[in-house]
Amino acid sequence: MNLDDTTPRGPADPPPLLEADLPWNHPLARALSRLGRRLKQGDRRRPWILDTAVTAVVALLFCVPDLVHDGDRRHHPFDPEFTHLSLAGTLALQAGLVLPLLWRRRRPFPAFGVITAVFVLQLALGVWLRADVAVLIALYSLVLHGELRRLPVACAVTAGALGLVAARLPTGVHVLDALFFLFSAITAAVALGLAVRIRRAQLSVLRDRATRLEVERDQRSRLAAAAERTRVAREMHDIVGHNLSVIITLADGGAYANDRAPERGKEALLLIGDTGRQALGELRRMLGVLREQPVAPSAPELSPQPGVGDIEALCERIRAAGPRVVHRSEGDLRTLDPGVQLAVYRIVQEALTNALKHGGRDTRVDLAVGVEGTRLTIDVHNTGPGTGTVRPRPHDDEGHGIAGMRERAGLYDGTVAAGPGPDGGWTLRATLDLTPPAGSDLAPPAVAGGAA
Repeated sequence: MNLDDTTPRGPADPPPLLEADLPWNHPLARALSRLGRRLKQGDRRRPWILDTAVTAVVALLFCVPDLVHDGDRRHHPFDPEFTHLSLAGTLALQAGLVLPLLWRRRRPFPAFGVITAVFVLQLALGVWLRADVAVLIALYSLVLHGELRRLPVACAVTAGALGLVAARLPTGVHVLDALFFLFSAITAAVALGLAVRIRRAQLSVLRDRATRLEVERDQRSRLAAAAERTRVAREMHDIVGHNLSVIITLADGGAYANDRAPERGKEALLLIGDTGRQALGELRRMLGVLREQPVAPSAPELSPQPGVGDIEALCERIRAAGPRVVHRSEGDLRTLDPGVQLAVYRIVQEALTNALKHGGRDTRVDLAVGVEGTRLTIDVHNTGPGTGTVRPRPHDDEGHGIAGMRERAGLYDGTVAAGPGPDGGWTLRATLDLTPPAGSDLAPPAVAGGAA
């Protein structure tokens, strides 16, 4: 039932149930709950206090009456069928029945065994004591704290002992009635112990599950943070690394041409400004997404992620820095998924940036992007430095460039292979699998001829 239900009600409808009317929200229930929590906390620190208290209560309620009325036969429940012992004998039997309750939780089965043995000895002597209730308390403690595999034996022993009690009752009490009452007491003790044990086990499972969920939540948060850091590092490397490489190359060329051809130096400065503004725009777009704040109505819209349609503009920026870039494409690339297009663009961007950094301004770069069936290939080859010598290149696993390209290709079950070319340059080949995920209705991209 919804406690905050505000639906209009008719005159015959019962009044809504308020949260304050629930039993567990009653002041007495809350006080008892607080008392129970305090008792549990104290029991964890000093468990012997509760065991001593239970033993003292049993002695007070069931041992003292037998001692007070000892010798007064009118107060005994089953005179003259049962025998009266001396004070010393009564104290000895009561001690054997009650004192083992002190370790009923730490050693439940030995405590039950001692109490049952004393109880059988008492029956053999023909003595009736009110402290015999300790047998049921010991059985309850065994069910709650002991090993359940010993429960059948304990129940059988208890039933046999109480059966002897039923057989020795006066003739005015029917044996079947006595057995029903005594076995009901055994059933109640076992049922209560099982109920409390099951409830504690359920609470323990819930606590363990909550702890595991907290650990899993923290692990997912850490993994998500690590994945986000990796993504941000990859994006920053692609954006900043590419644009800075172009800017540095343009600045070097402009400084060289400033004395000989001032107009070329001015053109280089303009290209540096355009490249810097583009890099700043991409950084703002990425940081705006990372802030995860709602965009105000008056704020400018974020530019879309780059795709295969922006590769030609990327090639133009590289050409402005000096290298000759020949770009070819095959297939209908514009129908690709936006995520695939972004991966293709970033791989091409990183490959052209590496060609510019390691090949210099006089290198020639051949770029081919094609789709055939469900397979997309990216081939990039540069001829190396114009001097004809190959500059030292880092190993594939050194640096973030090749690793970033492999991560992007791996998102689409692709591969990236890079290495020296036969003419002293550098060759890179990346493949992406365009097979739609299982259960998807998306068809593979159509193949059409054409060139950009």
